[in-house]
Amino acid sequence: MTVLVTGAAGFIGFAVAEALLARGETVLGVDNLNAYYDVTLKEARLARLSERPGFRFVRLDIANGAALAGAVAAAGGIDRIVHLAAQAGVRHSLTHPQDYIDANITGHVAVLELARRLPGLAHLVYASSSSVYGGNDKLPFSVTDPVDRPLSLYGATKRADELMSQTYSHLFGLPMTGLRFFTVYGPWGRPDMALFIFTRAVLADQPITLFNRGEMKRDFTYIDDIVAGVLAALDRPPAAAPAEPPHRLYNLGNHRSEPLGRLVALVEQACGRKARIELAPMQPGDAPESFADIDSAARDLGFSPRVALDEGVPKFVEWYRGYYGV
Repeated sequence: MTVLVTGAAGFIGFAVAEALLARGETVLGVDNLNAYYDVTLKEARLARLSERPGFRFVRLDIANGAALAGAVAAAGGIDRIVHLAAQAGVRHSLTHPQDYIDANITGHVAVLELARRLPGLAHLVYASSSSVYGGNDKLPFSVTDPVDRPLSLYGATKRADELMSQTYSHLFGLPMTGLRFFTVYGPWGRPDMALFIFTRAVLADQPITLFNRGEMKRDFTYIDDIVAGVLAALDRPPAAAPAEPPHRLYNLGNHRSEPLGRLVALVEQACGRKARIELAPMQPGDAPESFADIDSAARDLGFSPRVALDEGVPKFVEWYRGYYGV
C-alpha cells in the first residue's frame, strides 16, 4: 500500500518521504510549490526524492479537494496519510491571512474529507505546531495545557486543525494523531527560519536582527529526531477508548529551551566568523519562549531526541555551504 505525504516538497515533508522510501514504502507526494520561499529549493528536494524507486509526485493545491481525491484515486490504494502541507510562518500571517485560511483550514478539511472516504484507512498523522500554546507562560508546554490564547493567526489555524480532527475522529472513527512540532531545523531547512537566516547573514557579513532584544528561548529540534517521531506515530495508530475517539496529540521537541544567543554563538563557531548583531523589539505574534514536555510522546511513541543543538548546527552549516557553494 501507499502512504500519501502532503507538503512533500517542504522541509519536513521531504525528510519524512525520504525516510519512508528508505524503509521500502511507496509514497505519493503532493505539493503546490508555492512561492512563500525559494521554489528552487523545493524543486531540489523533489529531485532527490524522484531518484528513489517508489516515489510519485503530483503538483496540486490540497485546498482543491477534487484534485486531491483524483490524485489519490489514480495512485491506487492509500492506507496511511502524513499530512504536512500548510502555510507556515508566524510573521507572514500578519500580512497574508488568507493564505492561512486557504491552506490550513480549507486544505485541512479537504484532507479530512478525503480520509473519511478512503476504505481501509489505517491512520492519518498531521502536523500541528508549538504555536498553539500562544500566550501560555507555564513551562514546559504540555499537551494537557489549555490552548485558548493564540498569539498569531498561524497558531489559531493550527489549533483549529486539532479541533476539526478531533471532531472527524469522533464522528467517523478515524484514527488520527496530531504532532506539535517545536522549531525544527537541519539540512534542507526553511529559508525563513532563524538558523537559515543567521547562517546566510554571517557568511555574507551582513547583520542579523534579534527580536525582543535577543531575550528569546526556543526548543530547537533536529530534523532527524522529528522524522523519527513522525514515523513512530504513523506506526502506532491510536485506538478508541470509552468516551474517547481514536485521536491523540503529542509534542515533538528536544525538551530543552535554548537561549537565542546560544544559537548565534554556535553559528559563529561553525561559520568561523563573528555575527553583526542588531537588537529589535518583540515582533507581534511571537512568544518569548518555547519548551516541550515530551513525556507522553516518550511513553506512547518511544520518542527520544538524540541530536543536541551543538551537533545539529554544524551539520546545517555544512549542508548550507555545500548546497550554496559558499
